[in-house]
Amino acid sequence: MGNTASIEEYKWQIAGYCVGADFAIQWIGWLIASALGTERFYDITGSITFVTLAWASIIHDLSPSKVVQASLITAWASRLGLHLITRIIKDKKDRRFDGVRDNPRKFFIYWTIQGVWIAITLAPTLIMNVKSSHTDWMSAPAVCVRGVGWLVWLVGFSLEAVADAQKRSFRSDPANAGAFISTGLWSISQHPNYLGEIVLWFGLYISAAAHFRTWEFVSVLSPMFVAFLLIKVSGIPLLDKAAKIRWGGNGEYAQYCEETKKLVPCVW
Repeated sequence: MGNTASIEEYKWQIAGYCVGADFAIQWIGWLIASALGTERFYDITGSITFVTLAWASIIHDLSPSKVVQASLITAWASRLGLHLITRIIKDKKDRRFDGVRDNPRKFFIYWTIQGVWIAITLAPTLIMNVKSSHTDWMSAPAVCVRGVGWLVWLVGFSLEAVADAQKRSFRSDPANAGAFISTGLWSISQHPNYLGEIVLWFGLYISAAAHFRTWEFVSVLSPMFVAFLLIKVSGIPLLDKAAKIRWGGNGEYAQYCEETKKLVPCVW
């Protein structure tokens, strides 16, 4: 009994170590970024942290379901990280950091917030990964719930990837210089990439929740936190503000905003 308890305690310690490593990575990144006066590797550091923690949390138990979960996070982080670093190399800078990159204190807050975002977003997966893989993990209900969650992830991942690809293609065409995109997925949602991001994290929560008990379901706050950030804080509000400055006097843009749902087609 005592040995079993010590094993369980060790597994939860792994989760604690992962969270500690998360913030350590961000703060080291901040030190280097502040010294160089650049934000260019901010996003890629976040992506690397996601991948590192997803795999580090299963070093004690490489069961198939945990490996799949970690692999999906790796696929998402790799694609998004490559997309963001390619964009910042092309644009030379990230407008989110204007007035911040040269202020170490403000810059530190941004890097710390990234650490909080990673810890909260990964919470369901970390909880799942530190739990023991019992025989009931292969029960029909658990397999079905995991399957649904991974299918939801696939839908969200596809939405985000296709939306980003469509916007990248649109911007690469000189004929579209100074124009806003309103074709493809962008014709049914003003922010289809953000919709995909929210959906895929709900999918990973569902797959992890197949093995939750009691208080562990509270980690539904993870995808809700992602949605809150994108809808109310760092996503849609910032982009809409920039768009209004750029196309506020454009009648076609005003019509696009009036006729196209903000995030979810046919809903909002």
